[in-house]
Amino acid sequence: MGILGFFEPMGCSKEAATMPTNGKLKDNVDIIEKIKTLPALESFDENDLKELLRISKIVRYEPGDLIVDEATYDGWIYYLISGRVRITKSGNDLAVLQRTGDVFGEVGNMGSGELSVSVYALDEATCLKIDISSVDGLPNENRYVFRYVIFRGFAEVLAKRLRITTEKFLAAKEEIDRLKEAAGS
Repeated sequence: MGILGFFEPMGCSKEAATMPTNGKLKDNVDIIEKIKTLPALESFDENDLKELLRISKIVRYEPGDLIVDEATYDGWIYYLISGRVRITKSGNDLAVLQRTGDVFGEVGNMGSGELSVSVYALDEATCLKIDISSVDGLPNENRYVFRYVIFRGFAEVLAKRLRITTEKFLAAKEEIDRLKEAAGS
């Protein structure tokens, strides 16, 4: 059985599974092909992808939909397949993700205990949604591979966020120093 046999087709509503029509089946095939090209999953063979899809959902969000709520623990990791999402913290815009393979979601398992951001769909957005708790129930070899991929993806995100935060800090520090110097003159 090919990968599509393990794909739970998602309708246009948030998480309602429906039987695919020919058009939706083509969309599903296109989504599976995009999943195969996600940088984090490129090394997965078909069996690994089947196992991943077994513990995952592919979800379509409408513009404005709340995907992740910073105040709620949901235990999912999201890979953006298509569309754009806006990341906010306490109502302040932080970033827009729009690249296939951008990752966001549950960081509680990385030590913080709750989500640090909210994520909203800006356009119709499609995400691969992985239940992080299901990874622990996988056979040993898959469990370690999937954990590695997930944590590597988050390490890359955190490194990028740290670079951006450092750049913003240095720019703010320079501006404060400039203002202090101007006020002192």
